[in-house]
Amino acid sequence: MTENTNRLINETSPYLLQHAHNPVDWYAWNEEALERARSEDLPILLSIGYSACHWCHVMERESFESEEIAKIMNSNYVCIKVDREERPDLDKVYQSAHQLFNKRGGGWPLTAILTPDELIPLHVGTYYPPQPRHGMPGFGELLTRIAEVYKEKDRFLPEHTVAVKDAFTRLSATSPNAESSLDGELMQRAVDHLISDYDPVFGGFGEAPKFPHPTQIEILLGYWQRTNHSDSYAENRSIGMAVHTLEAMANGGMYDQLGGGFYRYSVDARWEIPHFEKMLYDTAQLMPLYVDAGFLAGRKDFHEVVIQSGEWVMREMQSSDGGYYSAIDADSEGEEGKFYVWTLDELNSLLSREELDALTVRYGLRGAPNFEGKWHLQIVNSIADVAHRVSREENEVIQLLEQAKQKLFNTRSERVPPFCDDKVLSSWNGLMIKAMARAGRFLKRSDFVDSAERALNFIQNNMWQNDRLLATARDGRAHLNAYLDDYAFVADGAIELLQARWSDTYLDFAEQLVKLLLTHFKDPDTGAFFFTSDDHEKLLYRALPTHDDATPSGNGVAAQVLLKLSYLTGEQHYRECAIRINQTLQNSAHQIPAAFGSSLIAIEESIAPSPTLVIHGNSEEAKSWVEASIETGSQRLSTYSVPISAKRVPATIPATLSDSSDQVAYLCEGFTCSPPCRERKELLNLLPVRKTR
Repeated sequence: MTENTNRLINETSPYLLQHAHNPVDWYAWNEEALERARSEDLPILLSIGYSACHWCHVMERESFESEEIAKIMNSNYVCIKVDREERPDLDKVYQSAHQLFNKRGGGWPLTAILTPDELIPLHVGTYYPPQPRHGMPGFGELLTRIAEVYKEKDRFLPEHTVAVKDAFTRLSATSPNAESSLDGELMQRAVDHLISDYDPVFGGFGEAPKFPHPTQIEILLGYWQRTNHSDSYAENRSIGMAVHTLEAMANGGMYDQLGGGFYRYSVDARWEIPHFEKMLYDTAQLMPLYVDAGFLAGRKDFHEVVIQSGEWVMREMQSSDGGYYSAIDADSEGEEGKFYVWTLDELNSLLSREELDALTVRYGLRGAPNFEGKWHLQIVNSIADVAHRVSREENEVIQLLEQAKQKLFNTRSERVPPFCDDKVLSSWNGLMIKAMARAGRFLKRSDFVDSAERALNFIQNNMWQNDRLLATARDGRAHLNAYLDDYAFVADGAIELLQARWSDTYLDFAEQLVKLLLTHFKDPDTGAFFFTSDDHEKLLYRALPTHDDATPSGNGVAAQVLLKLSYLTGEQHYRECAIRINQTLQNSAHQIPAAFGSSLIAIEESIAPSPTLVIHGNSEEAKSWVEASIETGSQRLSTYSVPISAKRVPATIPATLSDSSDQVAYLCEGFTCSPPCRERKELLNLLPVRKTR
């Protein structure tokens, strides 16, 4: 550590490294920092954020780079900076404290003042300006006031501590879960809620700002596929709402029209202007939805979105070692969105008149620019409308637009890019492994499957140490105990990859991960999983997550994984564990079922398992059977093509083949399978047919 750096210079997190040259005497969250706070009886100033967070950057520039404010911080507090992506356990605790203290959700940056001994929050807020503004106190003034109050802690702290502990005890309370039948009506109630919350004009749910909410779209697609009463209002509405929302996001400014991938959310109700950060988990969750909806609704343009996004992932978000990076910043050169937007002068100088005419109509580049005097591209008119407006054939318009987009992409690539957070998170990698494997399998992109394999191999080779999973890795260093989401999402990704390319190793790995969840994360009272393991650092409370957030509930995904593994391994115990989790989570889901999408999917799978096709054999004919299952089979159908050489065969079928020139298929529902099928014609008659809109 030099005069111009602080302790964060030795961390792996890009977010912490961004603060390594602040005048603030920052610590990472570690025993050294906590011990200093205890020994000197100094309150802790805890600041939680992440590298792509716009307001985190603003607060750093305004306050953490200020010598005056840094002096207040250093004199009165032990200052700890935390990357919420590396330490979601801490973030969950103190975001919950924000909710308890302020009766509303928090966000980032999260600013908390803690007691040094028991880490009890005294004050929790988010962004603070350096000077009083818009009803908010100035940050330095706030810190000075709290430091003065802390000197009187003997007067108020005992009562405050008891109150906070009681609140967290109630928050984390679990009760023994009585056996109950699973509620098949919850999915219907969730769809009814989404219908009431739906924006029929612009798509999506609720008002601005609008988030993608992938699990809610998954609810709608799954509900439509499972129902057969085509005259049902909810059934018809479910597929319509899903397709409309996916179309609006793909055509709007939420989607990077030139480079692929989705931004975090839209600041307006029309999906026009995003918050420009790109998080790996958003695109990872949306890609499978566009794959499935593309087939269900006959939308080739949805599959083009998947292909462009997958190519973006491989081009910009995957390391040479195989791991997927975490995020791309919203800002470049100190301005949000600067990398992505255009002036008319730039467009005029780069494009031919014919290209500019087509681009102008396609993206609605008339009138006042839509983002701070510049244009952010969104599709406004169809190819047919553009062709009519510019008096050209549609094929010619498509060619002109492709030429124009390539020129813009090439020019954009020469700009100063936004910062890329290149740490690898196990959980988000699990989501993207699943996305790339599913997209590669359905859209015949073997390079996507290769990409997913490389990412899973990276996790196995770098983040699996001493028979435990680690949460994060960067620059050859993996560390931090993995969380529930890490284990559940990676296992789910490995099982999806099995459908694209069978490997005994991937099945073994998924099962190892699940066994560790059952050993180290399981709540004996409810059967559900805590967010942290039993040998994790003890925090203010041990969260047991239930509902979906920006990513699916780890418990919901874990229940899905347990069900899939039960059919692959023949272990009824896994299914019993999944049902127990479902029974616990449905108790929470009754109030707002639409917030429990991943759990509802697991509940539906427990009640009525999706069909599974197992094809055993090595011949070219076996490969054609797999293709037939993709082209004509239901989107709910899981397909495993198992070679003769495999040592592990799904336990629901007999391992009967010895001749590699033969092939045999079994269609299973749960633990019950059809007689062996040995002819392609017989297979086609056996397959559950894809339901299309």
